[in-house]
Order: sequence, then C-alpha cells, then structure tokens
Amino acid sequence: MDIKTASALQRLRLVSAPEAVSYFLLLPIGVVLKNATSFNPVPVLGWVHGILFILYVVFWADAWNRARWDKKPAFVYLVLSVVPLGGFVAERKLRRELDDEIIAARARQEAGAKA
Repeated sequence: MDIKTASALQRLRLVSAPEAVSYFLLLPIGVVLKNATSFNPVPVLGWVHGILFILYVVFWADAWNRARWDKKPAFVYLVLSVVPLGGFVAERKLRRELDDEIIAARARQEAGAKA
C-alpha cells in the first residue's frame, strides 16, 4: 500500500466516528428535544451532520479509487455511513485494515533487510 492509499483510508477512518456521533445526536436526541421541548437543535445538528456526511462520501470515493476495493467492501463502507452508529464499525474495520498493512510492511522490510 502506498502512502496516498494509506492517507485516503486514514481520512475515511478519521471522519467515520464523528459522522456516526453526529447522526446519533441528530436522530434520537435532536428529534426528541425538538418534539418534547421548545428547543430545536435540528437545524444546527443537521448542518453539522450534513457536512460530515458529505466528507465521508468524498473520502469514501477517494479510498475506493485508491485502495481498489471490490464492489462488496466498497458497498459495505457506503452503507455503514447511513446506518446509525455504523461509522463506528467502519472506523474499526479501517483501523484494522491499516494496522494489518503496517504489520505486513514491517515484515517485508525485515525480510528485505535479512536478504
């Protein structure tokens, strides 16, 4: 994995959790506060979530292009952006993928040093 691919995956990983939190705050908390009180946080929470969702989709497209995922993993990462708290699952999967690549790169480096 080259540095641009790793960076694309890292960007997607870093926006996944905040996107999930914003979605969670918007749906159950924002809607309940809007309907139960006179306080309406939906316009602000919706705006924040919208920006984070757009970033997620842009970073997802970049990661899909660079990592050359098959259709199934690419579709899974896209669906996780619209599932409440799915961003946490995406973040965990991406972190695992990046950690595995780091381990593989170190093993290749050590094997090259021994040869």
